[in-house]
Amino acid sequence: MALRAGVLPRPSLLLPRIRCSAGGRPDSPAGEFAALAAAFFRRRLLAGISSASLVALGANFGGLTSFLLGLSPELGRSLRLDVLYPVEGFTRCLDSTHGFEFIYPETWVGDQTLLYRAIEKAESERSLDPPPLNNGRQPTRPMSEPVAAFGPPGSTGELNVSVIVSTVPRDFAIEDFGSPKEVGETVLRRIAGSRKRTDVNAALVDASVRADASKKVNYYKLEFRVEAPSFRRRNVAVCCARGGKLFTLNAQAPEAEWPEVEREFHAIADSFSLTDA
Repeated sequence: MALRAGVLPRPSLLLPRIRCSAGGRPDSPAGEFAALAAAFFRRRLLAGISSASLVALGANFGGLTSFLLGLSPELGRSLRLDVLYPVEGFTRCLDSTHGFEFIYPETWVGDQTLLYRAIEKAESERSLDPPPLNNGRQPTRPMSEPVAAFGPPGSTGELNVSVIVSTVPRDFAIEDFGSPKEVGETVLRRIAGSRKRTDVNAALVDASVRADASKKVNYYKLEFRVEAPSFRRRNVAVCCARGGKLFTLNAQAPEAEWPEVEREFHAIADSFSLTDA
């Protein structure tokens, strides 16, 4: 705006408007700044709290996410959030390659031996070296090994849960071998008869079936004891078959520790199911 010589602009156009307090006295610039700073601080504080809450949920700081999921455990498990965050003391193992899942205690860790074997297998499949000569002999069939295994850190392996996936004919059905009790007794006869020692005894404690009509799968659940002069062990196993694969989950513990892990073992067994892989 151009100014004519000798004419001063109106003060209200250049000077800041001064607010008056309730008593009619004008507030000082320091008061104006304090009010603005307080409002700005409140907005930053609310934004910071919101951001921190999201970070805490995502990182499970102090078990916050696990606590919130524990308020609705079925929802958390149905969404498979327990793959990342423990729910009611359990973490989920989700194997999309073989097509199964189950929960296990959150303090347990994976078996490093299985990891090393998987790495060696992948390296051998990618190797550019020619295969070894076997003079026309048929290669020996490898024994079935667990594809997943978990146990307490630093343990000797007596307390653990593992899953074995074996190849069977596509029309194989575990129901063809009889009821859960009949299958359990057959399995125990093989356990006792497969050892060179004759002082190993196996006894079936319980046998039941859990049917999944949507996936057309029956899960045979077996609880049994295996005893010998050098050890006494309790096992809970789940067996099922689908699409040319036989799935066997086995959780084992020394008999002396069974009262402490009984609830966890049955929770593991009851959670085992096949996925849509």
